[in-house]
Amino acid sequence: MPTLIGQSTRIEAAGAKPKIIEEYVGRVNSKTPKVSVAHMKSPAGWIEPGQTPEFDEYTLVLSGCLRVAHKTGTLDVSAGQAVIAHRGEWIQYSTPDGAEYISVCLPAFSPDTVHRD
Repeated sequence: MPTLIGQSTRIEAAGAKPKIIEEYVGRVNSKTPKVSVAHMKSPAGWIEPGQTPEFDEYTLVLSGCLRVAHKTGTLDVSAGQAVIAHRGEWIQYSTPDGAEYISVCLPAFSPDTVHRD
């Protein structure tokens, strides 16, 4: 039988400015360790610490631009584009002008496996 997710859970975000994270599927809201799906709303000027996660993260930008710094440079991911951040690779997310995006992590995001700087 399918499982209805009736609402999200707001998760506290790391970073220099408040960012809204609404987790629909994941370790907190649905007790799902295999995958997490979250809707992010990030203000202009937000930046989070760098990280070397133990999960792959698939991000679809709905509006604005998500900046992804990596060991050899940066990528600007605009509305209608997506990016895959591979487990074990250092990255740092920011939104210079603000952004709204969907993030999917395999396995699910966990503070214990994100390994922030």
